[in-house]
Parts: sequence; structure tokens; C-alpha cells
Amino acid sequence: MKKTKFFNDLKKNWVLIDAKDKVLGRLSTRIAKILQGKHKATYSPNFLCGDHVIVINAKHVRVTGNKLQQKTYDRYSGYPGGIKDITMERLAQKNPERIVYLAVRGMVPKTLLGKRMMRLLKVYPEATHAHQCQNPKTIEV
Repeated sequence: MKKTKFFNDLKKNWVLIDAKDKVLGRLSTRIAKILQGKHKATYSPNFLCGDHVIVINAKHVRVTGNKLQQKTYDRYSGYPGGIKDITMERLAQKNPERIVYLAVRGMVPKTLLGKRMMRLLKVYPEATHAHQCQNPKTIEV
């Protein structure tokens, strides 16, 4: 007889997180836990049981040390000589929500389930977002 419990009928909540003046690493770990569902009693590592997360004010996130000048993000096109890198400072000017997205992506599992978790993350550079109808619950990180 199987004793494994499956929680397939879980209701996904919507969570709103304000990233203004928050440290990037601490914020990202909290978001990753919510996306994975580790904050719920019904957590299962082989099932998508996390909540939807909306991050606002991603433009105003803080980093410690000299990461703005020293940390680089690499991209590879697949062609010879096609590797490109950009510093965190330049990426913050160009696409500030990408910094939070990449930090969280590094903390979720590198599997198909992890890719599905990342679809639940919505990041916005300012305080306005397009998910007012979902009535997100604001939590303090």
C-alpha cells in the first residue's frame, strides 16, 4: 500500500514583495523558497507547489561590497567568439529587473521543474505592476 501523499489540488497564492533597499542575496533566497513551496506544510520536492511571486521596485535593490563594478553576467550565442559579458552596474542601468531574475534563477533547481517555477516569478522595476486583480498578499522580507 502506498503511503505517499500527493497534493495536486493546491491553491496557488499570489505574493507581493517590495525590493526597495533590500539586499539582493537575502531577497533572492526568500523568493526562491516561496517559488519552491518550502514555506508550506505540503511541500514536495517533485511537485510544483510554490506560489506566484510579484517583485516590485527591482531598480532600487541593494548589493554589498564592490559587486556593482566587479560582478559580470555572461551570455553565449553558440557561435565561435559569441560570448558577451556585462557588469552588474551596466545591467542595472539597462534592465534592472534582470538582476533579480538571474539571482533567483541561480537558487532554484536546474531542472524542468525549476523552469516551471521561474514562470511564477514576475519582476517589475518600479512600484506599478499588472497583477492587481489577483489581490496579492504583501509580505515583508
